[in-house]
Amino acid sequence: MTETDTPPQRWYQTLDRTQWRALTAANLGWLFDGFETYALILTAGSALRQLAPEAGGQSAFHIGLTIALTLLGWGAGGIIGGIVADYVGRRRMLLTSIVLYSLFTGLSAFAWSWESFLVLRLLTGITLGSEWGTGTALVAELWPTRARAKAAGFMQCGLGLGFFVASACWHFIAPLGPDAWRYMFLLGVLPALFALWLRRGVPESERWTKVRNRRTELRGHEELSDADRSYTRFTLRQIMVDPKLRRLTILGSIMSTVTTLAWWGISTWVPAYVGSVAARDGHSAESFASTAGMVYNVGAIAGYISLGFLADRFGRKATVLLYFGASLVLTPVLFLWTQNLALILLLCVVNGFFTLGQYTWMPVWLPEFYPTHLRATGAAFAFNAARFIAFLGPLTAGTIIDRLGGYGIAASTLGLVYVVGMLVVPFCPETRGRQLPES
Repeated sequence: MTETDTPPQRWYQTLDRTQWRALTAANLGWLFDGFETYALILTAGSALRQLAPEAGGQSAFHIGLTIALTLLGWGAGGIIGGIVADYVGRRRMLLTSIVLYSLFTGLSAFAWSWESFLVLRLLTGITLGSEWGTGTALVAELWPTRARAKAAGFMQCGLGLGFFVASACWHFIAPLGPDAWRYMFLLGVLPALFALWLRRGVPESERWTKVRNRRTELRGHEELSDADRSYTRFTLRQIMVDPKLRRLTILGSIMSTVTTLAWWGISTWVPAYVGSVAARDGHSAESFASTAGMVYNVGAIAGYISLGFLADRFGRKATVLLYFGASLVLTPVLFLWTQNLALILLLCVVNGFFTLGQYTWMPVWLPEFYPTHLRATGAAFAFNAARFIAFLGPLTAGTIIDRLGGYGIAASTLGLVYVVGMLVVPFCPETRGRQLPES
C-alpha cells in the first residue's frame, strides 16, 4: 500500500450524527408501537375475563375481534398518516403520532366495559398506524444507498425489541392480579416523554424540504407539465393514476397482505399455543406464554437486522423469497409436528426469525418504489392497506380454534398464504444499489 492509498471504509464509517439520530427516532417509535401491540396480544385474555366474563367458550373469537379492530384502525390511520407526512413533513408527523398513541394507550387502561375497550383499541390503532410510514420515509431519505437496507433492518428491529420488552414486563406484572392488564397499558404512556427529545434532536428530511418548496413554487400555476402536475395532485390519487406506480402499489400491497395476514392470523397465537402445551404438561401457562413471547422475539430481532444485510448482499427478490419460503415450512413444523415443550421454544426462535423478521422487506423495498413527494403516501398505503384484509386473519383463526379446538389446523391453513407472496415477488423490480427515485 502506498502513502496515497487509503483502506476501504466500512458502511458505517461515513455516516454522520444526523443520520444516526433519524434512525434512533424511527427505531424508538417502532419500539413503542411494538410494546403497545404485543401488550394487547399478551393481555387481551386477562382483559376479557374481567370485562366480559360471559364470553366463556368464545374467548378466542372475542380476542380475535379485539386484535382485528386494532388492525382496522391501524390501516386507516397508517394511510392518513403517510399522506399527511408528505405534506407537513416526516418529523412533525412522527412527533404527532407518538403523542396521540401514547394518549389512547393510557386511556385503554381505564376501560370500564368490553365495548369501551374495543373503541379505545380502535382509536389506538388509528394513531399507531401513522408512525411507520413516516419513520420509514425519514430513514430512507437520510441514509445513503449503500447502507439504506441495513438502516431499515435496524429500524424495523424496534418492533421486536418492543415485543420483547412487553413480554418481559408481562412476566413480572401478570402475577399482580386481575388488574395487571391495566398496568401494562399505563406503561404505554411513557413514549410521550420521548417526543420532547424528538422535537429537538431529530432533523427534517432535506429531500422532503425540497419537495415542499417545489409544491409552493407550482401553487397557482394553471399550465403544468405531467411531471409538475404529479407534485400538485393529491398524493393518494397520484399513486393510483400513474400506471407504473399503480402497478408497484398493487404488487407491494399484495406482498404486504401476505406478511401481515399470516403474522396476525398465525404468529399472534404463539404465546397462547405454547401456554396451552405447558398447561397440558402441568406447567404454568402464563409463565411459558411470556417465555415464548420473549424467545420468539429474540429470533425476530435477529431476522429484522439480517434481512437488511441479506438484501444488500443478495438482492431484494432473493431475500424476500427466502423469508416467505421458510415461513411456509416452519408454520406447520411449530404448530403441528412438534410436541416437546423445549423443542417448541427452540422453534419459536427460528419461526420468529422468518415470520416476524420478514417485515423488514417493507422499509427496505417500498420506499424504493416511489419518488420523494409520494414516498410516505405510497409506502404507508402498501404497508397499511393490507390491514383491511389482514384483520380477517385473527377472526378466522379464532373461529377455527373455537370450533375445531386446536391451533395447528388454523395456523397451517392460514400459512398457505405465503405461497401467494412467493408468486408475486418475481414481478417486483430489483432495486439493490439504486438511488431513491426523485420524480
